[in-house]
Amino acid sequence: NFTYCPATGLAKGNEHSEFAGWAFPFPGVFLVEEFISEDEECEIVELMDRDDWKLSQSGRKKQDYGPKVNFKKQRLKAGGFTGLPSFSRKIVAQMKACSVLRGFLPVEQCNLDYTPERGSAIDPHFDDWWLWGERLVTLNLLSNTVLSMSCDSEDAIQLFPTSSKGELSPPGSFTQTSACGNSGEESVLSPRLVPSKEVIVAVHLPRRALVVLQGEARYRWKHGIHRKHIEHRRVCVTFRELSAEFSAGGRHEELGKELLEIALSFQGRPV
Repeated sequence: NFTYCPATGLAKGNEHSEFAGWAFPFPGVFLVEEFISEDEECEIVELMDRDDWKLSQSGRKKQDYGPKVNFKKQRLKAGGFTGLPSFSRKIVAQMKACSVLRGFLPVEQCNLDYTPERGSAIDPHFDDWWLWGERLVTLNLLSNTVLSMSCDSEDAIQLFPTSSKGELSPPGSFTQTSACGNSGEESVLSPRLVPSKEVIVAVHLPRRALVVLQGEARYRWKHGIHRKHIEHRRVCVTFRELSAEFSAGGRHEELGKELLEIALSFQGRPV
């Protein structure tokens, strides 16, 4: 019932919903369209398809490049991890031009293959917080899709009326004319509250776009993709960084260094 607007950073009520004309700030999403060229996209997918895809959940296929992890027992080791694939070296280098990815060092890469024929989807979820760090980075390939953001919190979201320019109106400054015939009365629209659980925000991901989730979009809002938003084959490449526990000054800093050295050799094959 809301759509994220990259230009303003707002989640805006959809035209035919009860929230039309209302919006709220939606921090933590960073989107770069046309992050790579069509030729680069073609080359990346061709190289992926040279390796086997393993069947995954909900009609997806996957390729993993990362350490061996037991999230339940919080155990981690290199296992058969030999690094990120060679084609990712250029993608990671291009990320450095994005201000929000300053210092981003990916230690894991997951490729996912979605098709409508398999009913591919992914349920709303949080990525692990123990191992993976602040920023989740995904490159969307082959077709457009929609990332659906939902919140299980018991709190409420404050909505604000939007102006004719699509910006938030300062509280108490937005008026609407009464529908009562000739009265011509105007009423002041105050911010309204809506339960978080009633809000779903659509983040449109164009083909070849790069999206970063961090902050509230990473830790407060779950992300998922519905089957109806997979109309053609879609491949995504998700990169994850290490959490503070495995970074400089963390309890498992040395293991983190070892895994990063392997990852950034860019000599990997799917594990």
